[in-house]
Amino acid sequence: MTDNPSMGRPSEFDRETVLRKAASVFWAKGYAATSTEELVSAMGIGRQSIYNAFGDKWRLYLEALTDYQQGSTSAHIRRLQGPASAVQGIQDMFDGLVDDDDAVRALGCMGVGSACEFGATEPQLSDLRAKASAHLRDKLVKRVREGRAAGQLDTQLNVQQTADFLLMTMTGIQLAARSGAKAADLRRLGRFAVERIKASPSL
Repeated sequence: MTDNPSMGRPSEFDRETVLRKAASVFWAKGYAATSTEELVSAMGIGRQSIYNAFGDKWRLYLEALTDYQQGSTSAHIRRLQGPASAVQGIQDMFDGLVDDDDAVRALGCMGVGSACEFGATEPQLSDLRAKASAHLRDKLVKRVREGRAAGQLDTQLNVQQTADFLLMTMTGIQLAARSGAKAADLRRLGRFAVERIKASPSL
């Protein structure tokens, strides 16, 4: 059940569903270019219901971005940890970044989009990015260690530097996607990163 947007009366709705509808608008247009009217239309609830449930536009954006970051980080980790092979898990993580749909792929990552729009100085967004990055980095460190123990990676490979290299490659793929790079080229970049850590311990 939704309320009439013009009347602004609160009503029952699924919070997660309407939050993700808001995220889809922010993801596509960014914070500044998204109007309240567009959010009302996408979320299917009235303006007052949005204020009551989420607060102002900025707090709605933060909650939508937090939900997005948690979902995307969880998906990265599922792919990373899926295969028995650590190296294959890293490759699967990279492959999962690339969408074959041109329109979806060009959106890149909402988290990277927020960094492009606000830079690195907005404290709340910086904190969100840092937490998501740290969680994924911990899992990457573990998989790199597993790869070394299994003989897939050189035992002299610097685990911490390798995790940082893989995270930076992920960001590069996401930025390139926003710039219109082709799916095949993005997948090639992911494969190159995996081959790079397999070939040399000098990272």
